[in-house]
Amino acid sequence: MTTSLGPHAPLNPTTSPGPNAAGTPRPGLPERLDALEARLGDPFDAANPLGFGPILAADERGEMFDAGEEALHGYGLGAEFVPAALGGRLTRLDHLVEIMRSLYRRDPCLGLGYGAASFIASVNLWTAADAEQRRAAADLLLSNKRIAVAYHELAHGNDMARTEFTALPDGDRLLLDGRKEVVTNLRRAEAVVIFARTSPAPGSRSHSQLFLDKSALPADRYRDLPRFRTTGMRGVQLGGIEFDRCPVPADSVLGAPGQGLETALRSFQITRTTLVSMFTGIVDTGLRTTLRHTRDRRLYGRTALDLPHVRSVLTGVFTDLLTADCFATVATRALHLLPAQTPIYAQAVKYFVSKALMDAMTRLSSVLGAHFYIREGGTAIFQKLLRDIQPAGFGHAARAACQVSLMPQLPLLARRSWLPEADGAPAALFTPGGELPPLDFNALALSAAGREQLSSSLAAGLAAMPADDSQAGRQLRSHGEHFVQELSRLAEACAALSPAELSVTASSATYDLTTRYVRVLVAASCFETWRHARASGGSFLGDATWAAAALHQLRTPLGAPPAALPEHLEEPLWEELTRRHEESVSFGLLERRLSATG
Repeated sequence: MTTSLGPHAPLNPTTSPGPNAAGTPRPGLPERLDALEARLGDPFDAANPLGFGPILAADERGEMFDAGEEALHGYGLGAEFVPAALGGRLTRLDHLVEIMRSLYRRDPCLGLGYGAASFIASVNLWTAADAEQRRAAADLLLSNKRIAVAYHELAHGNDMARTEFTALPDGDRLLLDGRKEVVTNLRRAEAVVIFARTSPAPGSRSHSQLFLDKSALPADRYRDLPRFRTTGMRGVQLGGIEFDRCPVPADSVLGAPGQGLETALRSFQITRTTLVSMFTGIVDTGLRTTLRHTRDRRLYGRTALDLPHVRSVLTGVFTDLLTADCFATVATRALHLLPAQTPIYAQAVKYFVSKALMDAMTRLSSVLGAHFYIREGGTAIFQKLLRDIQPAGFGHAARAACQVSLMPQLPLLARRSWLPEADGAPAALFTPGGELPPLDFNALALSAAGREQLSSSLAAGLAAMPADDSQAGRQLRSHGEHFVQELSRLAEACAALSPAELSVTASSATYDLTTRYVRVLVAASCFETWRHARASGGSFLGDATWAAAALHQLRTPLGAPPAALPEHLEEPLWEELTRRHEESVSFGLLERRLSATG
């Protein structure tokens, strides 16, 4: 296949009509997904210049994978981050996630260092920039240029309200002073979005974001800081910059002065949801690598795959990958369908999905044993992926920060949303690949004000559950009833929380309430995705097995390792996993034909 999409390729809204490997229709996947997979080729092929061998060599050198970047130039990846109205291909965030998963499956450094960094910056522009700024940003990305986003200062981390970097008025211009550190692509980017204090007054209205063309900055007023070296994502260029009374035009500000924090908080709802969803591609390859190794590894006179414990671990990881993908997909669709509620879902996705993925890779490493850290041979890519997945838990926002952000919202949610008579979420939320309305950046809210519909969808879905007398169906109903009762228990406990229990000084029991609530959200996502797939019939998602397994795992006591799945759930999931591996199909919700060999 030689399909080529150049950097200015027009939006192609068509979806692939062809079947997936199982012979069922592929819902809502654009044809250009296959074009990217074909361009990149089989990563396990030793002769592929875009395969794991050259990727690992670049990682050993601590460099970005040049051949991969050139391939993405040819594909025109920057167009994926530009709205269609500005000449790009961005119409649906779920499609963008699928595109980026192709990169994270192969080389997470390409995913973050080539793609996601510019996406994070651009979301701020589409949210707050004026027409001229949006046009300038679109032209850069459509020409394979980069835009960095500089939030971080080592002294303050994610505490943006304490930002020391300033852009204070000086006549008809602003003067930049201070440092930004640990910023992806800061030296390589042609432009930068930078978060700065634009007023010495206290409060959230004292900060703005600026969009700067680096070529227009006076060279004697800033300097690049030495690169920050990292354990994982070794190829990603993390830099810093220091300004000394550097003049920039006053109209560099995005939106009105003082709105920088609001813009960032709206943008984070998109990026925290989609970026961690992209990381599922790492676990896809980690699982595939482990399957390949255990298939060929002989122990005690048999292959490792013949050992019940090995199969149990691999099936459990497959279940957790499906669970994480389901929740992330529902939350990504909510950005289109329920944008006023995504201040809740974005935090919950980052908190839950990142840990699920990191834990899955750790369990896979236990199956590989000594082979998980060897830097050569058939499993060499695994040690890189194990290092590269760690930023899922702290990059852009730490899991603990997301948990703390959810905590003060619990009492209001209990009073306004966790009610027996509450309406569930729209059916479109639970149809992966289904049609979506256009993304409206202006509809993103700073606060959900205690309103969210996903958690209450479980009770409504359980009442409408179709008859399923299979063992998996009966178990799924039992698990669903448990989580409906759990929400009722949470409502009672959270409504009684005192103000002292709604901050970082809260007790561990209150922190546990956020974890329990997030599990209810995940359970509702899986149950309702299954129920709506069951209604349409004919697909793996419509089989109660995977959803029953997902809710079974979610009921694991807090702090305990996941228990083995019951045999009646494990066996059919193992068969599905091995089929997908043999047919080179992705392990997520929407089966995609991959270039990787089984």
